[in-house]
Amino acid sequence: MENYESLLDKAYEEIPKKAKTSERFEVPKPEILVEGSKTIIKNFDQILITLRSNKDLMIKYFSKELAVPVAIEGKRLVLYGKVQPRLFVEKLNTFVKKFVVCRECNRPDTSIKEMDKGIKVMICEACGARTPIR
Repeated sequence: MENYESLLDKAYEEIPKKAKTSERFEVPKPEILVEGSKTIIKNFDQILITLRSNKDLMIKYFSKELAVPVAIEGKRLVLYGKVQPRLFVEKLNTFVKKFVVCRECNRPDTSIKEMDKGIKVMICEACGARTPIR
């Protein structure tokens, strides 16, 4: 008969190892608070820092996509309308795909520059790709 420790070791060996991803980029989960007719994103500053995005671009995007007035109050984003948390997360993920992640190499190492005639271009610092954005 085997002793407890050997059985425990055997059990640990049979547990599948967690698959590790090499992905270092993860969008922070928004902390969303709905107060009456306002929706508040409490960790908006952390989202901005992680995405390395332009604050004005994000504010304009959320205002347009969610069809609500938007304001910054300290480190929070205030949406002057009731917005379902699921919808905000969906729009945030769409923003990341459009304005943060490179379409060529799928890395988040991008910046947005305004070129001639007001055309905005997303420039990837990893692969050097230049993609015009709307």
